[in-house]
Amino acid sequence: MYSKTSLGADQLAGPSLSTRGKRILIAVGAVIVALGVGLGIWSAVGHDKYGASANGCVNFTVASSTGGSLIHYCGAGAKSFCRSAYRHDDRISLLGRPQCEDAGLTPAKVSAS
Repeated sequence: MYSKTSLGADQLAGPSLSTRGKRILIAVGAVIVALGVGLGIWSAVGHDKYGASANGCVNFTVASSTGGSLIHYCGAGAKSFCRSAYRHDDRISLLGRPQCEDAGLTPAKVSAS
């Protein structure tokens, strides 16, 4: 009875693929690997417009009860935000001051304009 109920190695493998089927499977696998490698390279070297504060742009995240809120200003908006941040002592202003300095918007620069 044992020989009738046990499965041999040839029964576990299932039907073999044809040469064409193997080529299609290899091609699909290669495309998936290429997409993964491309995505990895893009995420590693891609430009993030909401990255660190610099070059006149202020970027930072403020924690809140529903997650986080992104603060992002560039150009005149950044100057206006930094001018206000240096004049007030609320939580967002205090968090924004170091980012304003990283963006090159010191108190002297924003008060002059």
